[in-house]
Amino acid sequence: MPVLAAPAEQSHDTRIGAPAWREATWAQTRKAQQVTERCGREAVAMWQPEESVGDPNVAHHLCRAAHIQPWRFRVEMLRGGGHVEKPPPGEGVTLWKCKMKPPAWHARLPLPLHRDARAQQTAEVVLAHARGARLVAARLGRAQHQINGQVWQLQRRREATDRRLSEVRKGLLVNQQSVKLRDYRPKSEKIPDKADSMLTWEKEELKNMKRKMEEDMEKSEALLKALASCRDALALCCKERLQAVDLMNQPLDKVLEQAGRHSWVNLSRAPTPRTQGQKTPPPDPAGPYTPACAAALNEARLLLVESRDTLADMAKNEAEVREQQTQISDRVCTSLAQKMRETSELKERLNISVGLMRGTIHRCTKFQQEMYTTRGLIKGPLSKAHLETREKLDRPMVRVYQRHVGTQLPEATRLAQGTDKLQRHISQGERNLNELLTMQKNLTWNFKCKKMGFDVDHSVARLRQRQSHPHVCYEQALRLLHERDQRAPLPPRARRARE
Repeated sequence: MPVLAAPAEQSHDTRIGAPAWREATWAQTRKAQQVTERCGREAVAMWQPEESVGDPNVAHHLCRAAHIQPWRFRVEMLRGGGHVEKPPPGEGVTLWKCKMKPPAWHARLPLPLHRDARAQQTAEVVLAHARGARLVAARLGRAQHQINGQVWQLQRRREATDRRLSEVRKGLLVNQQSVKLRDYRPKSEKIPDKADSMLTWEKEELKNMKRKMEEDMEKSEALLKALASCRDALALCCKERLQAVDLMNQPLDKVLEQAGRHSWVNLSRAPTPRTQGQKTPPPDPAGPYTPACAAALNEARLLLVESRDTLADMAKNEAEVREQQTQISDRVCTSLAQKMRETSELKERLNISVGLMRGTIHRCTKFQQEMYTTRGLIKGPLSKAHLETREKLDRPMVRVYQRHVGTQLPEATRLAQGTDKLQRHISQGERNLNELLTMQKNLTWNFKCKKMGFDVDHSVARLRQRQSHPHVCYEQALRLLHERDQRAPLPPRARRARE
């Protein structure tokens, strides 16, 4: 939009019109005022009452003053010490500026201006009807303005509620994504824990919030339709009333100020020094305030009260849902973080156990190899040619000793017993070594499962933190969920059927 530059030099007078044009207008106004005052003075001077002004007991120059004396204002003393001037009682026109009240003059015969007087009386009736129609139109317009304000506030509140509902729905998608991601954990890590319970609890709470927000949206939608219908009815009634006041150039707000009330709805009435303005007239089918206008204003009053309560409830529910959703998300993230810490502790313990078991397996393996060597040494050579002299039974001392009865040497028996005992220890060592290897394998697999579980929980926590950002909308979360479903591996049976 182009911006007009201000003139370089500006005078202190900010008026636009020419001084001569303005002075001409003021001169004409002063001339009209002088003519009005002169004509008023001449009319009062030419007026004569029915009684004669002359009185033989009063001087001629005092007759007029004595006759006008009852017309003047009377001074009354107050209890507090002050005084107040009041006009004399009776009919007549009160001249407040002159502080006089001449008595009313009644004509006995029709005057030459009788036709104009009757036309003026008819015009007064029409003008009263037009004034009433203008007042009703002003109040209908003010009620329509208030209804428009409530509609605008309700639409803004519906937008805020819809954004919160979108956040709740996005929270349900994030919960579903979290559950699906945790399904990728190994079987040993899928034992139900408090994190799963928290996710289930979060899902139920989010569903309850969703139902509450949807009820608020449905209620506000019905109220919005009712407000729109009431606004159309008020606009139609106001348009009908304005058809009678098109030629009366007076702002409607000024009419309301003169009436002493800013609205018949009594919700946005401006504070005034008066305690109460004009009362609401009864509905009249033939008057300006018809039953249709009364019904429209009554409906507007009820709808404004209901709209105010609904706006307060929606704002309260939206704040509660926002706070509750934040608390629930924080509790779920806290439980996931605690589960990650516990998994990390168990993973470190498993890693230490695997390291200790690895050293034990190395020692057992070395001891087993030494036992195999010992068993080979105890069994001796496989060929007789490899026997040493000290191992042969035909040694001279052994042959002499063997001749005596009951002098059998225990060498063969002890060798057989030692070989058998060594064999049993070797078998026990093999079983222990296999058990250690199996346990090491299980610990290694458990360590890998713990690591996978930790990575999955960490991915879930990062996913929740990333998706909970306000810039991520519901459609993006839904698109991510569909893409993740498409990238999910197929089951073996479906994979074989596809191939």
